[in-house]
Amino acid sequence: MLMPSIFGENLLDDFFDFPFDNSYRMNASDLMKTDIKDTDNGYEVTMNLPGVKKEDVKAELKDGYLTISAAANNSKDEKDENGRYIRRERYSGSCSRSFYVGDEVTEADIKAKFENGTLTMLIPKKEEKPAVEDKKYIAIEG
Repeated sequence: MLMPSIFGENLLDDFFDFPFDNSYRMNASDLMKTDIKDTDNGYEVTMNLPGVKKEDVKAELKDGYLTISAAANNSKDEKDENGRYIRRERYSGSCSRSFYVGDEVTEADIKAKFENGTLTMLIPKKEEKPAVEDKKYIAIEG
């Protein structure tokens, strides 16, 4: 039995999506799901980015924060033999997440790979160097 959703969705979404394939739809809850694994050498970050192309993913390291941003621009156009539209659907959007990785980590230290909609990054553990007190003495004559 087809029952409409009550929480968090449009009441008629279930009715209109029932016989059709809704695999084109991107939900915010599906974007940027992230797993962070602590390994002996560092951290392995795995992030799901379904429907996003490699060239639309950017990673920036600034002030110890790693920010990953992604943008998607999908459209599906289908026409019949006379060139009239049967269906036109578009989706565009962007999202980003930030993680603190420390001030000692540099861009060259981070290894990243994007494959089949999954971004995998290896971030080494760098111990922060304790601040060394730099003592400067004044020469006393006499």
